[in-house]
Amino acid sequence: MSSKPKYKIRKDDVVVVVAGAQKGRTGRVVRLLPEKGKVVVEGVHMVRRHVRGTPEQPGRILEKEAPIAISNVALWNAETKTRVKPAWRIQEDGTRVRVDRRTGEPVARPSKA
Repeated sequence: MSSKPKYKIRKDDVVVVVAGAQKGRTGRVVRLLPEKGKVVVEGVHMVRRHVRGTPEQPGRILEKEAPIAISNVALWNAETKTRVKPAWRIQEDGTRVRVDRRTGEPVARPSKA
């Protein structure tokens, strides 16, 4: 029985690409693919897909985001404009919280926008 890998990046987090052709670009995580170790980031790594037409509608070219490796992205703090190395800390009441390893500050939960 295999379990899903645990990652410190969640859906709706803002991340920055740290390696590859898209290096330096930031965006919001749209989807996590933990089984493949990949994430889909809004507006990053855009690819074109050609869709065949049908009698009802013509063919077209779609642009959509392609997955990138989760190891190539890092959590982004927009206020300080720096990368965040998150860690899990257990509070006194037993809840797990993501914190910045450098500052010890809690990382805000992603907003459901």
